[in-house]
Amino acid sequence: MHNNKQKKDWKFRLHEIIYEADTPSGKLFDVVLLITIIASILFVMLESVKEFDARYHYFLNIAEWVVTIIFSIEYILRIISVKKPWKYIFSFYGVIDFLSTIPKYLSLIFMGTQVLIALRALRLLRVFRILKLARYVGASNMLANSLKASRAKILVFLFAVLIVSVIFGTVMYFVEGDQSGFTSIPVSVYWSIVTLTTVGFGDIAPVTPLGQFIASMIMILGYGIIAVPTGIVSAEYAAQHRGQFPHIPQPPKVDMNTEACPNCSAERHKDNAKYCYNCGHILNARNQET
Repeated sequence: MHNNKQKKDWKFRLHEIIYEADTPSGKLFDVVLLITIIASILFVMLESVKEFDARYHYFLNIAEWVVTIIFSIEYILRIISVKKPWKYIFSFYGVIDFLSTIPKYLSLIFMGTQVLIALRALRLLRVFRILKLARYVGASNMLANSLKASRAKILVFLFAVLIVSVIFGTVMYFVEGDQSGFTSIPVSVYWSIVTLTTVGFGDIAPVTPLGQFIASMIMILGYGIIAVPTGIVSAEYAAQHRGQFPHIPQPPKVDMNTEACPNCSAERHKDNAKYCYNCGHILNARNQET
């Protein structure tokens, strides 16, 4: 009986360290993990520089293997510290953790797959747990609701921009012609979109005075177009903030922590919660002792 309790406490402690960021040990684990991820990404970036790779290839290869082994151990510990491993394995973070661990092993069989290690950048999403950004989910929901409320206006605006691009593209096709690179109407429409959005790749440029005048008008118009969607969303956001959208459910203003249920892996529990809101399982070892 005593051994079973020790085993359960060991799993609880391990789960608390790996899956939570509210305890000192959990914060330390996540910070070390993020530093390791950043170092791994840096190694991959440096490896892509031929001069650097030629000089430090052996070091970069060893460092990447060390990081891969660390992530492999971490992935295994995440699996054994939960009661339902499949919940974690097929979760969003579980899939990312797996994909960021296997590229180095695959490179032993398939050449070039080590570049997939850059997928580890997705693991930086765990910074949300460390910084406890879950507390700001309410604000992000308000922004999402603002985008949803203004989607009709934005769609109309985008349709208008598309029509303007087609019109200007067609005009430029007749004004400039093949000698300036406007070889067809689709190509001219492409140029119009690039110019209207102020990207300006420079691969096609008008040479006639009339074409340059039209291009100047499109560029000036582009600056105004950039401001329109921002104004639409900002107006909807301000209106929602003033409570003018009673039909849109407002997010509850509650404090949440980073605790993850060791049984079902549900997250975003309230502060001081002892039991999981999803399955009712006890959340951590401290609650178990009490």
